Amino acid sequence: MGNRGMEDLIPLVNKMQDAFSAIGQNSQLDLPQIAVVGGQSAGKSSVLENFVGKDFLPRGSGIVTRRPLVLQLINCPTEYAEFLHCKGKKFTDFDEVRGEIEAETDRITGQNKGISPVPINLRVYSPHVLNLTLVDLPGMTKVPVGDQPADIEQQIRDMLYQFVTKDNCLLLAVSPANSDLANSDALKIAKEVDPQGQRTIGVITKLDLMDEGTDAREILENKLLPLRRGYIGVVNRSQKDIDGKKDITAAMAAERKFFLTHPGYRHLAERMGTPYLQKTLNQQLTNHIRDTLPGLRAKLQSQLLSIEKEVEEYKNFRPDDPSRKTKALLQMVQQFSVDFEKRIEGSGDQIDTAELSGGARINRIFHERFPFELVKMEFNEKELRKEISYAIKNIHGIRTGLFTPDMAFETIVKRQIGKIKEPCQKCVDMVISELVNTVRQCTQKVNTHGGEQHYGKSFFFTLCTVSPPPPDLSLSLLFHLPFSLSSLFFFAPYLFLSFSVWPSCITLYWHGKHMLTLPKQGK
Repeated sequence: MGNRGMEDLIPLVNKMQDAFSAIGQNSQLDLPQIAVVGGQSAGKSSVLENFVGKDFLPRGSGIVTRRPLVLQLINCPTEYAEFLHCKGKKFTDFDEVRGEIEAETDRITGQNKGISPVPINLRVYSPHVLNLTLVDLPGMTKVPVGDQPADIEQQIRDMLYQFVTKDNCLLLAVSPANSDLANSDALKIAKEVDPQGQRTIGVITKLDLMDEGTDAREILENKLLPLRRGYIGVVNRSQKDIDGKKDITAAMAAERKFFLTHPGYRHLAERMGTPYLQKTLNQQLTNHIRDTLPGLRAKLQSQLLSIEKEVEEYKNFRPDDPSRKTKALLQMVQQFSVDFEKRIEGSGDQIDTAELSGGARINRIFHERFPFELVKMEFNEKELRKEISYAIKNIHGIRTGLFTPDMAFETIVKRQIGKIKEPCQKCVDMVISELVNTVRQCTQKVNTHGGEQHYGKSFFFTLCTVSPPPPDLSLSLLFHLPFSLSSLFFFAPYLFLSFSVWPSCITLYWHGKHMLTLPKQGK
């Protein structure tokens, strides 16, 4: 393959990426790409903006990147940008590009800092860029803000794993030089999914912000935490430079001067900086596409044969033949039932290795999120002691009792059960949401293969449009779900074993009113 052919590889993969995104199958094929990972404020946005030479990414505190951004850079004489969801519209003002990214993010995730794995596809044409495709992923975070769920860290990690666990995905791990590299979020993720460092490219930012007398020379020389593809250092604009509207061209000139004059980096100057990073990524992605192309072609051919075979089967389903229509409908309902059961029970023949799904997500709700909600509940030990004492004395009245009355135990327990109603209700709502999502996933096959055309709108609408259940359903499930579904039966023990008040009440009941002990946290 000649040089011209090599240059066409990245645009070719871009077209495939857009095609799969348009039909909602972007995660089904392991396309060669580069995923950008890093913690919040690691400098990911500045690195990408330096590539383009424009300020076009949203900025702010907290999680700014809340959906994957597939950034396709294309070398072209004219400068403009296009979004896949805004076909035919060219953006020449990059402030408008930023606004459209924010608006499109909010359209899917809302304005409460939520996240979504649905990507935004952006193409930037410019004479100042090399052909390159990068997937900018949300930065790792540990503390939820706004209306974010308590497990936002796990949600972001799950999203990252959808991309970085794929063998054809290179990792651009961005880490700031002014913090301990051993604590780098990006390198931690890279170590988990790429323990040999075969797919990881290290980028060290904020070299100019290190303490006086220190440098990152050992890291950049690939001696500390070595990676097969090595490290490249860059110097981005500071927040002061951004606020002062410092030109990116001037910033890159300052970056070049920094490496040429710094005593610790001048011998590495030719292999440092944003232009060298962009050139290296272009070469590595091109070579990576070339190496993975045979396997990718074989997989596409295999999928094509499978789909063609399935299409042939659908040709026999004639809408004007009632018997065939009824038989096809029953087959689809039966297949839907089998698919749903497999997703819940985890016995499917295709195991998802990128993220939790189906029954595993429900299991996590019971074992992680529900206990977390219980732990968050405030428990006043002194107040409970007082309530117990008053209950016993009020039941005995004028008499002095020798034994603890059952009614005292029942009264206190009923009050405490009322306190766990809200977290239980929340848990049931989350489980219902996961069940609804599972139903939607099971109906994707109907949607993909034209179920509406062959089997009528009513059946298609019933399966594919699953509305949220009414409030009274959630309330009834709170009491009946653990006993009606064997796979969810372990819900009940959490109601009794995880709440911290039971040990105190039981101790009181068996040992009498003078044997009060401190409550013990349920495990």
